Amino acid sequence: MHLDVLNCIAPKAQIGENVSIGPFVTIEEDVVIGDGCKIMAGAHILNGTRMGKDCEIYQGAVVGTAPQTRRKYDKGILEIGDRVIIREYCTINCGTKANNYKTIIENDCMLMAYVHVAHDCILREFCILANSVNLAGHVEIGKYAILGGLVAVHQFATVGESVMVGGGSLVRKDIPPYIKASREPLSYIGINSIGLKRRDFSQDKLNHIGDIYRILFMNKRNTTQAMQEIRQTIDATPERDHILSFIENTKRGLIRGYRQLRS
Repeated sequence: MHLDVLNCIAPKAQIGENVSIGPFVTIEEDVVIGDGCKIMAGAHILNGTRMGKDCEIYQGAVVGTAPQTRRKYDKGILEIGDRVIIREYCTINCGTKANNYKTIIENDCMLMAYVHVAHDCILREFCILANSVNLAGHVEIGKYAILGGLVAVHQFATVGESVMVGGGSLVRKDIPPYIKASREPLSYIGINSIGLKRRDFSQDKLNHIGDIYRILFMNKRNTTQAMQEIRQTIDATPERDHILSFIENTKRGLIRGYRQLRS
């Protein structure tokens, strides 16, 4: 572990083995940093941060900040898993009582430059947030989801597993698993076939998921009717049941189905 004299590192901070720390870094006392992490110049790791192994925190990132709210709160913690990459000038808030005092970023996530993650968000494994993505409070991002640059996500919204959101999109509603979403207002534009193939989904599985979403988004049925037809006509699989469970538990309603743009 390299500690430069220009750093401000609290004596009580728990820092693991083989941690690399650049100059002008702040690490406050109520911080845990796992083995093999790299903390680069000008990063600030604030009270309440719990970081796993082999993470990379790049220049100017500020993690573990207080929630941006005017109401009184008891500041919680920020849980960061293993092998998480947080690029330049990201800002990440700790949790509040609303989510058991936790903001959570699970293993193998990547946050590109200027990303903001607000209080009480949950990022599941292998998420990628491209440059300048902004998550409001209480957002949940499913595993393997990818959000393009400049995406903004409304508070309490949920983005499902293996979703791809086009750059510059405004996410006001929940996005169910395995699909691509783009346009304004945000709409279903097909299943995320490339992302799913990278996860070794077979063509039969892709066709199966496509059949579900044709009923949900393209057959001019309301959600209740579509779910009933899916249960009656589509064989039960883990993917089907996961999609139906997501729809049943949506907090903000679903994004729109495909709509032909007028010329």
